[in-house]
Amino acid sequence: MGELLFHEGGQPDQWLMTIGDIPISKNWVGTPSGPRPIRGSVWTVQDNSQYYESISAAGVVLCILFVWFCLLGLLFLLMKDRRIGGYIQVTVQGKGFYHVTTIPARSPHTVLEVHEQVNYARSLAAAA
Repeated sequence: MGELLFHEGGQPDQWLMTIGDIPISKNWVGTPSGPRPIRGSVWTVQDNSQYYESISAAGVVLCILFVWFCLLGLLFLLMKDRRIGGYIQVTVQGKGFYHVTTIPARSPHTVLEVHEQVNYARSLAAAA
């Protein structure tokens, strides 16, 4: 990511961030076919993450232990485990290029972070 690029004015440009496998600088988008101008690029995000909810294993064990002492032990069945899975797909396209990357959704923070990064890339494309 420390590679220097040069834009039209001859000034050096460094990669600012990476979304999946797409490095981005102030003036360039990195693709497998080489750097492309960020000006006029269109960015899209598709959130294919899924939230899973199940009864907690600890809740089941506590329910079994405490159901004999009082019926309030059944309240332990309300304990839930919440997980996220799936992926986030980011697409960038511009004049003469199209690239898609997928990022695993490991937490709700990942989804938020990818959306923020794409919004930043959109602002760079608008400012170029």
